[in-house]
Amino acid sequence: MNQLQGFNYGGSPRPRFSFTTKDTDKGTRIQPIKAKAATTEASPFPLLQSPRAEDSPSELEPADPDFYKIGFVRSMRAYGIEFKEGPDGFGVYASKDVEPLRRARVIMEIPLELMLTISQKLPWMFFPDIVPVGHPIFDIINSTDPETGWDLRLACLLLYAFDREDNFWQLYSDFLPSADECPSLLLASEEELSELQDPNLASTMREQQRRALEFWEKNWHSGVPLKIKRLARDSERFIWALSMAQSRCIGMQIRIGALFQDSNMLIPYADMLNHSFQPNCFLHWRFKDRMLEVMINAGQRIKKGDEMTINYMSGQQNNMLMQRYGFSSSVNPWDVIQFSGNARIHLDSFLSVFNISGLPQEYYHNNRLSSGGDTFVDGAVIAAARTLPTWSDGDVPPIPSMERRAIKELQEECRQMLAAFPTNSKEDQNILDSMPDATRTLEAVVKYRLHRKLFIEKVMQALDLYQERILF
Repeated sequence: MNQLQGFNYGGSPRPRFSFTTKDTDKGTRIQPIKAKAATTEASPFPLLQSPRAEDSPSELEPADPDFYKIGFVRSMRAYGIEFKEGPDGFGVYASKDVEPLRRARVIMEIPLELMLTISQKLPWMFFPDIVPVGHPIFDIINSTDPETGWDLRLACLLLYAFDREDNFWQLYSDFLPSADECPSLLLASEEELSELQDPNLASTMREQQRRALEFWEKNWHSGVPLKIKRLARDSERFIWALSMAQSRCIGMQIRIGALFQDSNMLIPYADMLNHSFQPNCFLHWRFKDRMLEVMINAGQRIKKGDEMTINYMSGQQNNMLMQRYGFSSSVNPWDVIQFSGNARIHLDSFLSVFNISGLPQEYYHNNRLSSGGDTFVDGAVIAAARTLPTWSDGDVPPIPSMERRAIKELQEECRQMLAAFPTNSKEDQNILDSMPDATRTLEAVVKYRLHRKLFIEKVMQALDLYQERILF
């Protein structure tokens, strides 16, 4: 499968907060990352092998040695990888070439003892040593809605872990992004939300901010015990913890002995893996050792310096990625354009022109059918194959004049969509280039609206190329 072109994601003044005060709560349900399973064995490689300066790209710095040490002494293991920090935060990179194998290969092992874990359903179960039973925070956790409050529970558990003496998370918290470094829209100001050029997403995030603020006001009022008050003395502290819970949580079923639990988990080190629509790694729970493994896909070739990535949310549009993680992409293969006209193009012809194979939910670019150097097809073209209005009637071929008319109508509708935005893609790019000191949330906001326009423009280019190749 051809690799899709895309982004890598992960300091400025603290953003101002502005919250709405509606009486009803229509907060959108946010789902944790889902992990998939496999089995493997692998031979280990050295962990604490400091990368040489000449091996590191200029924009990446090796992680602080303490970052390795605090996990290593607690039985966390990493094999053949390095943690490096770049402009978008920490990332995980290969420290040596990895030849493709028929079986998946382990690159990280994180024991349950290092994780913050809470079951998804009543009765709450916590694993293993961060158990707040007997502490007032448990009453707050117990007051949450089992169906929709997973992120609130995990935020409370995270704040509690920061307050525990000699706890791993007190040390690991130094490596989490601060409120100034986090792109989550929960931390965005009202002015920044208004720059999204997406009223629906802006409204959703205002509701999420209001939900978080009301939860903090309800449970951190002036009469609460000091051991609760010191966990989040202001609303910004709690909203930051909530953004950490949403953006770094992994939801998976774990087995401990004969017990199966659907759990929400904050997993140190594994949460440094960045997102890709074409990931080279996945997550696996090894129940015999109560341990999460990060594994390289079977048959995957890795070169030294390549970034190790996972897929955060498969099948989600940019607005959901933005809502949950604070990033977007112009080449998201699952993004959608809502066409309202009656124009349709011939599906099979469009797929054949761009050498797209597979079922609709599994479309991929078959590069074996492509001529050398063809770099036009990326995730946006895959998304176009899913979102463009199409028709297919067995062996009936397309009629050139009808296809030409349909292409013209679809492109005109795309032009109308672009004209409806207050700015165009070039203006958005100029804004990004001219504000190097902007807040991380404002940068994410401008990128989001830029990516929406670039996607529409790519669809128009694909229609032009389709017309040239199929009709002439």
